[in-house]
Amino acid sequence: MDDEQFLSGLEACTLPPEHFNHAGHLRLACLYLARYPLDEAIARTCGTIRAYATHLGAANKFHITMTVALVRLLHAHGPAALADAHAVLALHYSPALLAAPDARAAFVAPDLAPLP
Repeated sequence: MDDEQFLSGLEACTLPPEHFNHAGHLRLACLYLARYPLDEAIARTCGTIRAYATHLGAANKFHITMTVALVRLLHAHGPAALADAHAVLALHYSPALLAAPDARAAFVAPDLAPLP
């Protein structure tokens, strides 16, 4: 599936769930970063993922802090630098902070190292 099909399916909540795994999250962020300024790419990425998760009945899986952090890291370092996104996040966030309900509901600044 090409980028336009992926993006339109995701935005319309018609994309089959098997096409939206971790790699799909990064693909979405990269597509938005290529089209929009950083703040708009973050807002669109968060909005699209939240809407899709809600459509699938999994709204509780959306994690805004992880999403914002990953988009910012992709913007700064490119997709190749995030081959192991969890390891990169661990440079900035402690596991306890990411596990906190507040971090899921609203963006929380990193506690280990600032984001670029």
